[in-house]
Amino acid sequence: MSCTEDKRLNTELTKLECHFTWKMKKEDTNITDHLIKLEDNLDLYLGQKDGIARTHNSLAYVKYLLGSYEEALTNLEKSVELTKDCYGENCDAGLIVTYGNFAWLHFHMKRYAECKSYLDKLKEIKEQKQPVSTFDVHPRVVGEKAWALFKFSRKYYNRAIECFRIALEMEPERGEWNAGYAIVLYRTETKCTSPEDSTAIQQLRQAIETNPDNDEIKLLLALKLAEFKLFDEAEDLVERALDKSPDSPHVIRYVGKYMRNYGQPVDRSIGLLKRALEGTPNSGFIHHQLALCYKKKKQEFGSHSDCKKFLQLCIYHLEKAITLKSGFIFAMTDLAFLYGEDGQIERADEMFQKALSTVEDKTEDQQAVYLHYGGFQEHRNRSETMAVNYYMKCFKIAPNSRNGIKSAMNLRKIADKHLSKNINDTWALGILEIIEQVKGGNQSTSENCVHLLESTCNED
Repeated sequence: MSCTEDKRLNTELTKLECHFTWKMKKEDTNITDHLIKLEDNLDLYLGQKDGIARTHNSLAYVKYLLGSYEEALTNLEKSVELTKDCYGENCDAGLIVTYGNFAWLHFHMKRYAECKSYLDKLKEIKEQKQPVSTFDVHPRVVGEKAWALFKFSRKYYNRAIECFRIALEMEPERGEWNAGYAIVLYRTETKCTSPEDSTAIQQLRQAIETNPDNDEIKLLLALKLAEFKLFDEAEDLVERALDKSPDSPHVIRYVGKYMRNYGQPVDRSIGLLKRALEGTPNSGFIHHQLALCYKKKKQEFGSHSDCKKFLQLCIYHLEKAITLKSGFIFAMTDLAFLYGEDGQIERADEMFQKALSTVEDKTEDQQAVYLHYGGFQEHRNRSETMAVNYYMKCFKIAPNSRNGIKSAMNLRKIADKHLSKNINDTWALGILEIIEQVKGGNQSTSENCVHLLESTCNED
């Protein structure tokens, strides 16, 4: 192929709407974890051919990123087959993304004739099908883009939200767009003072209306309502979901979470989660939920002889969780804490360091790791100076966030304890001064104070 032809072909490809043009970067996700999730999703859609077709499209892109081009082609072929089965003669719009992926994949494999063939197919679809309403693209394309972004990386949640909004403007009663929009809002919503202020609750209700058989959405609504102590409606939703989908791993895992969080017998949660694990043994999420249940059991027994058994079960399931989902920050911090409780101080410290090396700078996840690492240093490692160091790092990232406020409280307790013994303790006064400086926005002064504290930590 000549340089001019290659450039023309590349120009046509960049205009397509497909996974290859949606700017989903390999470095923005844990590609192995993402692959496992997508493969699990194939079993969880339970006959929803359009959802399985979308998943095969995403799998094809992941396989391409991993260099498995032939496997990528196989997934695209399965997507075409399922789309045709699902939509019959009206399948063209559902094939736009898949054909775009085919064209790009053949281009990367230097199969230029096949690439041109799929570009021609897309031109035929465009000539035959007029855009819906005033939009330039078909709602199925926008909806598939929304789902792809949502599944690929937490970094893309805002882009997914915008795509779901556009898809719903085009097809407001479409169940799968309502469901996707509800789930991503559930994942991202914070700082609501009442159910009436919660956009996620409103959208979850709308999603249930358009997806009356989707029991996972009912459980997400139940969990949201329980946050505001609306237990009667929440528990009714839980019972309805469990009655209709007693064997669905997605349903069981959220039922287990609800029961553990809101006072239901923890043994029942454990039983449900074990059953869910039989259906999806590679779910890091379910292993994590089981670990948290055993942690609650351990706390119930206190100094009882069974306490050690539940501690080991916690550790086992958390180790499984981070093996299956290598970037699982919350499981890492939980595991680090429990290593410390088990007397494995060195392993605990290594796990906290691993968690810190995994998260990005100045994120909510990093803040959570700093907070828990500070707690570990204070209560397990018996080092107040190191605890102050990590509490301060957490506090400085976002002083007014929940974790920032918790860190400030912990810092004040440490300072007050020292000041109760010596009202002129310069180290304790320095901690309080930093808190006030950071809250007041005087960064230069607070930075100098922090450096002084950190130098004290290094001398410890």
